Amino acid sequence: MLIKNIESKIRLATFLCASSFILCLLVCSVVSFFAYRQFELSTKRIYLLDNGSVPLGAKRTALEVNRGAEYRAHIARFHSLFFSLIPDEKYIEGQMRQAMYLIDESGAREYNNLKERSFFSSVLSSSAVLSIRTDSIFLDEKAKYFRYYGTQRIDRRSTVVTRSLITEGHLSDLSARSENNPNAVLITGWKTLENRDLSTTSKNPF
Repeated sequence: MLIKNIESKIRLATFLCASSFILCLLVCSVVSFFAYRQFELSTKRIYLLDNGSVPLGAKRTALEVNRGAEYRAHIARFHSLFFSLIPDEKYIEGQMRQAMYLIDESGAREYNNLKERSFFSSVLSSSAVLSIRTDSIFLDEKAKYFRYYGTQRIDRRSTVVTRSLITEGHLSDLSARSENNPNAVLITGWKTLENRDLSTTSKNPF
């Protein structure tokens, strides 16, 4: 009888210990999950301070809210840098250098193709001034795909050429922002779908 009582107490003690361990493990897991979730939320928010010390009504804005606008600004800036040129070799090099911070090797590949076709040399020799106007940008944020629609103007000594420009590519988020890439985005797999003349206007020599 005594042995049976001892065995029952041992089983009860074992059950209580196992139950306590499982309960503690469950509580720790739940607490860790919510702590990590809170940490993630805090890193994705911007706190506005008054004179560097007092929070302005504890206003917080999630960074993702304006991500679509940042993507569009990044795409428009790259195309402006790449397609807005003047007949100045250093200016062209500076534009291309800044543009390459915003795109992967597909941008360098297109730049080298244009150099091989003497495109930049013709800009210098003809004193052409190139400018680009963004007409619209189609953006699929979920797939991180874009299609850019723009109108390019090529102003030469004797003519003004207006061209239609359509390009496409994908977007890749970077881990940190920098002075050269303030939106922390990289254009990938960029290619030109259309670049055709719309009109050519002769200038009046007088």
